[in-house]
Amino acid sequence: MLGKMKEVLAKITRAGTVDDSLIKEIANDIQRILISSDVNIELVQRLSKEIKEKAKDEKLPPGLSRKEHLIRIIYDELTEILGGESHTPRMDKHKILLVGLFGSGKTTACGKLAKFYSKRGLKTCILTTDVWRPAAYDQVKQIGQQVKVPVFGEDNEKNPIKILKDNLDKTRDYDLVIVDSAGRDSLNKELTDEIKQIKSLLKPDEIYLVISADIGQTAVKQAESFNQALGLTGVIATKTDASGKAGGALSACYVARVPVTFISTGEKMEDFEIFNAEKFVSRLLGFPDLGELLKKAQEAAEESEFSPEDLLREDYTLKTFYKQLEAMKKMGPLKKVFEMLGLSAMPEELVQTSEEKMKSYKFIMDSMAKKELEDPSVIKGDRIKRIAHGSGRPESDVRELLKQFDMSKKMLKKIKKGKRIGGPMGNLMKQFKGMQ
Repeated sequence: MLGKMKEVLAKITRAGTVDDSLIKEIANDIQRILISSDVNIELVQRLSKEIKEKAKDEKLPPGLSRKEHLIRIIYDELTEILGGESHTPRMDKHKILLVGLFGSGKTTACGKLAKFYSKRGLKTCILTTDVWRPAAYDQVKQIGQQVKVPVFGEDNEKNPIKILKDNLDKTRDYDLVIVDSAGRDSLNKELTDEIKQIKSLLKPDEIYLVISADIGQTAVKQAESFNQALGLTGVIATKTDASGKAGGALSACYVARVPVTFISTGEKMEDFEIFNAEKFVSRLLGFPDLGELLKKAQEAAEESEFSPEDLLREDYTLKTFYKQLEAMKKMGPLKKVFEMLGLSAMPEELVQTSEEKMKSYKFIMDSMAKKELEDPSVIKGDRIKRIAHGSGRPESDVRELLKQFDMSKKMLKKIKKGKRIGGPMGNLMKQFKGMQ
C-alpha cells in the first residue's frame, strides 16, 4: 500500500492543474488501493466521497495551493478511518488483561508490553494463566528473562483461575501487572466464561485484545465479539510491518469502535509503540515522522521569528536564508531533520553548518550593506574583500556563505516548481499548517 500511495501523491504533483477529472482519478486510485488492502468497503466509499466533495471546495485554507489542499484532504480522511484520535495509555499503577485467539501473537505482545512499560520506569511483572498451549508457561518465562521482567504462574496446574488466585498476591508490589490469558481457535463459550472469571477476580484497569494485522477486515468480528463479552479498552495490533492488510485491521477496529492503543512493528522486543494514526498515515504517504517534525518546526519558527511564507516570496534574501538555518538548527541535528523531510540528498555543506559557522555568517552579514543583503548577486571581488575585512573573517568564509545561499535558493526554486513533496521546513509547515 505504501508504494501505491506515494504514486498517487506523485500524480498530484505532476499534474498541471487540479480539476474535476484529476480529483475523480485520485479518489478512484485511493479507493482501489484501500479495497485491495482489505479496508472496510463502507469506509472506503465514504472516504472517496469526502475527497471528491472537499477537493472541489472553491475556498482554500490560507496559505495552501489547490494541490496542497488535495493532499491535506487525503491525509485527514485517511487518518480518520485508520484510527482517528489516538488512545493514550495510562502510565500509573494498574493491571492489564490481554485476550486474543491462537496465532495473534499475544504472548510476544505480552513481552513487548512489559518492556515498553519497564523502560518508562514502571516496576512490571507478568502473570500467565495460559494452560492450553503446550509449554506456554516456559515460553512466557523465557520472554520474561529476555525483557528482564519477573513471570508468575504454575507449570503443572491446569486451572487458570486457581493459578490467578495463587499468584495474585505476589504481584501487589508491582506498578504494572500484565496477565496473559489463554487463546482458542474462536471465541467460544468456554473461552468467554474463562476470561470473564479472570476479569472478575483480577479487576483489570485495561483489557487489550491482541489481533494480527494480517487478518485484515475479519478483525471486525473479533473486536466486536470480545468487546461485547468483556468491554475492551483497546487493541494491540501485531505484524503491522509485514502485512499489506494492516489498514484493513486498523479500519476494522474503527468500525468496531475499539481504539488501537499499541502496534507491533517488527520482530524485536523494542519494535513496539503507541499507535498514532497521524504518524501511521504520514509513513503511508511517505512523510516519515511528520507529526514530530511539525511540532519541532513550529517551535523553532516561533523562537527564531521565522515565517514559512518568507521562503515562498520572490525576494528570497540572505536574511531569510539565515533565519531558515537558525530555525533548522533549533530543530535538532540537521542531517536527521533533512532526512525526515525527505531531503537525504541535501548538499553536505548545508547539513554540516555548525554553530561556529552560524556565528561567522552573522558577523559577515552585519558587515554587508542593505543592498548586498537583499541582492547577494552584486557581491563580487572588491566587495568580498571589504566584507571580509569589516567582519574580521577570511574571504573564504564570505564566499562559502554566498555559495550556501545560492544552493538553498536553487533548491527552493525546484520545490516551487513542484519537483518534490515536502521540501524544507517552511514548505512543509505551509502544506500541513494546523494539522496538529
